[in-house]
Amino acid sequence: MDLSPIEQEIFDELFFRRPDLKVCVDDILKTHEILVNCFEKGGTLFTCGNGGSNADALHIAGELVKSFERKRPINKVFREKLSNEYAGEELGKYLEAGLRALPLGMNSALKTAIENDCPLRDIAFAQELSVLIRPGDVLLAISTSGNAKNCLYAISVAKANNGIAVGLTGPSGGLMDQYCHVCIKTPGNSTKVIQEGHQPIWHTLCAMVESHFFSEKR
Repeated sequence: MDLSPIEQEIFDELFFRRPDLKVCVDDILKTHEILVNCFEKGGTLFTCGNGGSNADALHIAGELVKSFERKRPINKVFREKLSNEYAGEELGKYLEAGLRALPLGMNSALKTAIENDCPLRDIAFAQELSVLIRPGDVLLAISTSGNAKNCLYAISVAKANNGIAVGLTGPSGGLMDQYCHVCIKTPGNSTKVIQEGHQPIWHTLCAMVESHFFSEKR
């Protein structure tokens, strides 16, 4: 897809700061297009990961569900409907539009029940996703090795439900490179270095997607 001038500026700025990430150019662009198509159709982005990648999965959803770098006014129809409800004027003034994003594994009651009850280890992401995902939704699974079994299980579920699976991994891609529709393979020779590359990539993706739908800087 063609990038708008704002999207292009955000994209180019990433490689000004991190020229080492130029090896990821094509897959970042593919992922941007996948996310835009998903959100244009009212779909949901699901994210998952372990450890530091779990924190990234949570952070990504936070950047998408509310304003990140741009103003996101709610639409006029919603604002008018709110005006008839309790605190509607205040809500209409301060609520922001968002993009549907949900990190997997945050429901501790569900996660611990699955871990306790199911003899197959590492199935919690897959169980939750199998119930919530709809065709056309996207899973972004983050793993520095590309071999995290719980992420791979979730990828299988996403694809079987006609969703799109995107991986964010280290340079080898691991098994996720084989099973994802797109795999962004970030350079680095250790977990910390790979994760230091992950953050500017997904921050850039969040900023680009946001600018596609909301143009005014806040």
